[in-house]
Amino acid sequence: MLESLFLGRIAGLDLSARRTAIYGTLLLWALFAILGWLLSADPGAALLFGLICTMLHWLSELVHQLGHASAARSTGYPMTGVRFWFILGQSLYPDDEPSLPGRVHIRRALGGPAASILFGGLAGLLAWLVYPNNDLIGGVLIILMLDNLLVLGIGAFLPLGFTDGSTLLAWWGK
Repeated sequence: MLESLFLGRIAGLDLSARRTAIYGTLLLWALFAILGWLLSADPGAALLFGLICTMLHWLSELVHQLGHASAARSTGYPMTGVRFWFILGQSLYPDDEPSLPGRVHIRRALGGPAASILFGGLAGLLAWLVYPNNDLIGGVLIILMLDNLLVLGIGAFLPLGFTDGSTLLAWWGK
């Protein structure tokens, strides 16, 4: 059985997904659709809202990983790929990468949250401009903003063992 499915290549990175990304996608779609239904009470619009929010979540995760990739490239120790799993992504580095100083790990770890916070700020600005005229698009942009600022931005600093916060904690001062 395949460990992960190759999705393509972007910005020099191999993109792949574990089977859990399918489960995560379905879960996100259901949760966002329920939120859309609570906001609009129209099942068709709710399903569309959920699908759009889910696809934008994956775009946000890609932006987050591209932030890591940009930071990694600037250190001289670039990423090789991104593997999506459940509702998140994982930065992939060469198997034969030498032992690196803590400052390199820290700089690479900070790239993702920085990109997410910038992307979330842009989504918030667009939501502010659009929301008075279009509730559906404004609502999608607000979800995009919150996902980037709270989950992929600030949330990435939580030391959960698989987050950027764990990397920062492990390498701080080394």
